[in-house]
Amino acid sequence: MQKKENQLTYILVDTANMFMRARHVVRGDDMDTKIGMAYHIMFNSINKVWKDQNGAHVVMCLEGRSWRKDVYEPYKRNRQAVLAAKTDKEQEEDQQYWWAFDNLQEFLKTKTNVTVLQDKQCEADDFIARWIQNHPDAKHCIVSSDSDFYQLLNDNVSQYNGITGELITTKGIFNDSGKAVVDKRTGEPKEIGDPEWLLFEKCIRGDTSDNIFSAFPGARKKGTKSKVGMLDAFEDRKNKGYNWNNFMLQRWVDHENVEHRVLEDYQRNQVLVDLTRQPDDIKAQLDNAIVEQVQKEKKTQIGIHFMKFCGKHKLDRVSQNAQEHSEYLNKAYND
Repeated sequence: MQKKENQLTYILVDTANMFMRARHVVRGDDMDTKIGMAYHIMFNSINKVWKDQNGAHVVMCLEGRSWRKDVYEPYKRNRQAVLAAKTDKEQEEDQQYWWAFDNLQEFLKTKTNVTVLQDKQCEADDFIARWIQNHPDAKHCIVSSDSDFYQLLNDNVSQYNGITGELITTKGIFNDSGKAVVDKRTGEPKEIGDPEWLLFEKCIRGDTSDNIFSAFPGARKKGTKSKVGMLDAFEDRKNKGYNWNNFMLQRWVDHENVEHRVLEDYQRNQVLVDLTRQPDDIKAQLDNAIVEQVQKEKKTQIGIHFMKFCGKHKLDRVSQNAQEHSEYLNKAYND
């Protein structure tokens, strides 16, 4: 990653994603090691992006019960079955992780100058997208392993996956050395593709991880002489001509014999998937939360508090770079 001179960047952290995904990096049963690695990846990911992207301020975004469940009852319902299927040992491990995560939240809120955003009805994704919308002229780097954020990427917005050590941009994917990541299958540099197409495709295909059903099951990416494909409709999305209408006005019947029209289910999925299409009342709620929670009162002795946190959680390797970590933890929004 090359540092962009004279361009400050907001570091937007998908906090639970980074912390919980880090648990899979370490194998074995030693919980202290696993939790220590989660802290290590979290702090070091932020520090790397802060230095490489000329950081301005860190914004830690937390989860709430999503408003999407009120719009679409099946939203993330599949995760209940996953939780119910966990063994007693796995549930105990979850509890230890959440205890450690709560400690992290408390430290960030009370002992640092980073901004911590949370609302009972909104997801971290909502806060990240809304922050970007509210700061259109700034640079932003999202710290997350979630590909849902690819839709937000542009010349001013990039994403850093701290699990894989990859910077994801519209120009390519780069490793921690700044070299293009090569696709092992094709031998070509990896690319994410057009963010607009990725969003359109997800709205049509749905998202199994969030239990969002497809708007058009079985739809082909490329059309044929007799049938319009997804790409045909996408390319006609602005003109709304024959290909768009032919594709969107088709109907299909689900396994319960309920008829669906593609356009209606597509529009439903847009609200659920497109991170810029929250309902107006949710956008207002996000804006109010941001105004209220942006760090205003400057805290002091950040380095001392950080060293105490590292000591409490035995983060010896992280504490070796305490001065660097203290720099971004100390930087307030209005500095």
